[in-house]
Amino acid sequence: MTVTDAATGSTATRGRPWASEALHRADPQIADLLAAEAERRAETIQLLAGENLTSPAVLAALTGPLIDKYAEGYPGRRHHTGCALADAAELLAIDRARDLFAAPHANVQPRSATSAMLAAYAALLRPGDGVLAMSLEHGGHLSCGSRSNFSGRWFAFTGYGVRESDGLIDLDQVRDLARLHRPKAIVAGSISYPRHPDWAAFREIADEVDAYLIASAAQTTGLIAAREAPSPVPYADVTVAATHKLLRGPRGGLLLSTAELAERVDRAVFPFSQGGAAMNEVAGKAVALAEAATPAYRAYARRAVAGARALAAGLAEAGMRPLTGGTDTHLVTADVSPLGVTGAEAERRCAAAGLLLGKCALPYDPAPAAEASGVRLGTGTVTSQGMGEVELSEIAGLIARLLAGDAATPVAQRVRELAGAFTGAFVGA
Repeated sequence: MTVTDAATGSTATRGRPWASEALHRADPQIADLLAAEAERRAETIQLLAGENLTSPAVLAALTGPLIDKYAEGYPGRRHHTGCALADAAELLAIDRARDLFAAPHANVQPRSATSAMLAAYAALLRPGDGVLAMSLEHGGHLSCGSRSNFSGRWFAFTGYGVRESDGLIDLDQVRDLARLHRPKAIVAGSISYPRHPDWAAFREIADEVDAYLIASAAQTTGLIAAREAPSPVPYADVTVAATHKLLRGPRGGLLLSTAELAERVDRAVFPFSQGGAAMNEVAGKAVALAEAATPAYRAYARRAVAGARALAAGLAEAGMRPLTGGTDTHLVTADVSPLGVTGAEAERRCAAAGLLLGKCALPYDPAPAAEASGVRLGTGTVTSQGMGEVELSEIAGLIARLLAGDAATPVAQRVRELAGAFTGAFVGA
């Protein structure tokens, strides 16, 4: 597949619209940096859980003429003229989101999942209200009470966690804390929990204490879209989703809500927390949502989960302990301390060989947060490139060799070979 450079008429290979003569003439330093980034990607294996590849069609939408359109407001209610086609693009994205997730209402304007969470709080809460969410130490996101984030400064958070015995969410603790603190909202979902939350149980607890239920589903949005994970939409008052990560759209957020909360959600996005929408991103989201409704995408999501299970099994065989004993999703969180290394050291050794993963603090972790005892991995990118269970089992072995003290050079050679065999591919769209 090829993409034509609108400025020069030249043709670049898929995924390289930045490699244009216009950019090289205007800013050779940035052009060289982008070329170096492409080379870095071609020589490494990307296992960071929050990253993925955007599809060729999404990339085309992002660089289209809507990038220049200022469209403050909502379709039919813009603050500027000339928005008829921008309105049509946003309405397509809204309709596709509602259909894909069976949601009464969708807002496609949030610029990130974190800004979508801010809007969810703004729609439902007032400063000082109590919120019950997964603690940061057990996998909660910064927007679930970190004092360095707006959430921890504006609201009174109480954290729930997982059981030490099996790593699963302790619903008895959630219920007890809800009864004790009577929060205005309960947040279900995390950034590193590899199992499906029990949305119905969270709904039951929220109803018991007359709280709103917010589903934090940014990590698993794509699996929910593909019907490979249970949907929170029938249970949550507001669902916070991401359009990048596994969904493979532009970096951005998405809000799904009940019809009763539609106006409050929309006003919380604009004008409360954002100005004019990035209409090229909205168009890109529309494309990603259409692609996510296809059988090819659903097959991709199934492969991402199967690959994660193969990766978890390979790490376990090498002596690392996957949290909860495995995974239901594309995420794997594993304790590397049995091999005598910290998560930070594991991250450094793997990065030196071209294997990119992230250190991760674990529940009940005795190690300092800066070092941590765990690593967090995701299979979104490598599955988009066409890797499967065989390759991910091999990758688990390469990680094990590095953490056991093998030299990085021979492992790096195999990483480059493996990465090169799949560079440029895009599977599932």
